[in-house]
Amino acid sequence: MAKRYNVSDGKLLLTLEEDRAGGYTVTSPMHPGLVTEAETISEAFDMARDALKVLRKGYARMFKQQRRARSA
Repeated sequence: MAKRYNVSDGKLLLTLEEDRAGGYTVTSPMHPGLVTEAETISEAFDMARDALKVLRKGYARMFKQQRRARSA
């Protein structure tokens, strides 16, 4: 069973799961759609921030489309 670690930088809470090939699979309990990979903890935060930006843009686009569909 892979080891899991919860880490935070004070702004973002991440769960890191060790990967057999090395590095980590990165998720966040606060952002269920966030999934990325990283080699180090520092890289995990960088990758998670990038993934979160994309996730938020996707959510915004999805909500905008839903509003348009309701008003049509």
